[in-house]
Amino acid sequence: MAREVQALGYDTDVANARVTFKAGLEAICRANLWLRSADRVLVKLGEFTALSFDELFERTKALPWADWLPVNANFPVEGKSIKSKLFSVPDCQAIVKKAVVESLKSRYHCQWFEETGPRFTIEVALLKDIATLTIDTSGPGLHKRGYRKLSSAAPLKETLAAAMINLSRWHPERMLLDPLCGSGTIPIEAALIGLCIAPGIHREFAAGQWPIVPERLWQEARQEAGNLIRRDLKLQLRGTDIDAEVLSLARYHARQAGVAEQISWQQAPLAELHTKQKYGYIICNPPYGERMEDIQVAEHLYQEMGQVFRPLDTWSFYVLTAHHGFEKLFGRRADKKRKLYNGRIECNYYQFFGPHAPRPNLEA
Repeated sequence: MAREVQALGYDTDVANARVTFKAGLEAICRANLWLRSADRVLVKLGEFTALSFDELFERTKALPWADWLPVNANFPVEGKSIKSKLFSVPDCQAIVKKAVVESLKSRYHCQWFEETGPRFTIEVALLKDIATLTIDTSGPGLHKRGYRKLSSAAPLKETLAAAMINLSRWHPERMLLDPLCGSGTIPIEAALIGLCIAPGIHREFAAGQWPIVPERLWQEARQEAGNLIRRDLKLQLRGTDIDAEVLSLARYHARQAGVAEQISWQQAPLAELHTKQKYGYIICNPPYGERMEDIQVAEHLYQEMGQVFRPLDTWSFYVLTAHHGFEKLFGRRADKKRKLYNGRIECNYYQFFGPHAPRPNLEA
């Protein structure tokens, strides 16, 4: 995610589970449109130590809420608390709500707020007694691109699929294949990346209704996104799966995303995987075998993957799974692995690097 923010031209401060950056109001529009692996974009109003409810109230009240919230703002408060003295989330939410109301009273000189206007979801997040107050600019999570209207069992989030592709350092001139594609999220996200299509270009955001963010900034950001689409490219993307029903969903989702012509879909078992292409990428999210009756099926699949992938000796493989015995079953130790979370499931992203493609001979 930090690389994505930096690509937009902003300096980043990276911490566990978040990336912070300073920017103008236009960044609310550009970040929501462009960030592929972020859950949402938040405006950080303040951060401070809070060891008592009085301290939480007074420090929250002192923040510049009226600079962001109009008099008719709808401002629900959400919360979470981890390893903090103030552990009662409902109490923290109620105190923050009251503090924001008191802050707005001093600016708008009224005693009651109807909250009939645009939504400004406030979050109070306490971590080791440090309270962070934010406003959500995104609304529905950024994984909701707008193309996945239908759903299969245990679908991979679009944001995680995009992160898997970006971590692989896939190049759009190379073939990308998902031999266990399900409803098609990985090939579709690869198409969006390869064609430089902003993932949020077809959806709306909470901050789109905020008076503080001029409509002009949204228009400029969307125009920029439209101008950067690489309509001249033809990508090599393939998704295969044994299930005809989920492949039907994949084709539908690709059409909804506007990338149907960039992806070939094929109903086939893993054992029939073959390609004459060199130096390609396999990126997949196979079943984990979370339930006892499915573990043996998953383990057999991992063994089969090792056998089927082995002849592709110039390819790179990237596999996400929660099964800790994957490398042994696959028959090869990963060159690198990273811990990622698929929802609340802790997984490893196993990365097997193929050789670099030879550089072409050039003559001037």
